[in-house]
Amino acid sequence: MVNKSENNKEYGMLYIVGTPIGNLKDITFRALEVLKDVDIVIAEDTRRTKSLLQYFGIEKYIESFNEHNSYKKIDKIIEIIKSGKKVAQVSDAGMPVISDPGYNLVKRCHEEGIKVEVIPGPSALTSAVAVSGFRGTHFYFIGFMPKDKNRRRLLRKLEQVRNLGLIESFVFFESPERLLKTLEDIKSILGSCEVFIARELTKFYEEHYFGTIEGALEKFKNVKGELTVIVKLNSNEGNEESDDGDK
Repeated sequence: MVNKSENNKEYGMLYIVGTPIGNLKDITFRALEVLKDVDIVIAEDTRRTKSLLQYFGIEKYIESFNEHNSYKKIDKIIEIIKSGKKVAQVSDAGMPVISDPGYNLVKRCHEEGIKVEVIPGPSALTSAVAVSGFRGTHFYFIGFMPKDKNRRRLLRKLEQVRNLGLIESFVFFESPERLLKTLEDIKSILGSCEVFIARELTKFYEEHYFGTIEGALEKFKNVKGELTVIVKLNSNEGNEESDDGDK
């Protein structure tokens, strides 16, 4: 494997473009400029991306690129970019690669000397942390919580880490169908923790819950929508250092 320190100027570019997680007004001017300018858009779900582009009056060829076909399509996309084309990668919502497919394409671009540019945008992860009331430092991001025994194995590892005091909270995405089982496992393994649950972030029916695991188990017996959950691992409020330092 050869890492190329300089980008080949004859190649095109790959843009990693953040898109709204719910409210379409959250798209950036720069994202719209890039989506209008590129030759091809690669997307997790072509139907959702087509709807997004149509909303903003953008017509582009959209290629499917998701967890099921990404490895098969990487060579094709690399050749397209090497031919001089500009390609934008988007996910269903939020920032591509963050708990979504695409890191392997970005890695290949770096290896092949192809320029990659990120167009920052909304993220359910950072949005939930910001509104949670928990400190936005020393948290562990799981992505989508694993199922059943793998979930319990992960929670037991977090219990061990908690005793070291290195992580203050952890964040994960969960489906409505599995939320209660996950909360029950958290309560069983980690005990009674403070939790923050954001449902349908930035959408019309956005909802926040801040309280205990026990309260969440009562509140979310019947739930719909997209969920981001933050669980606090410790209660060292009095030992928190100031966040007013250099950013």
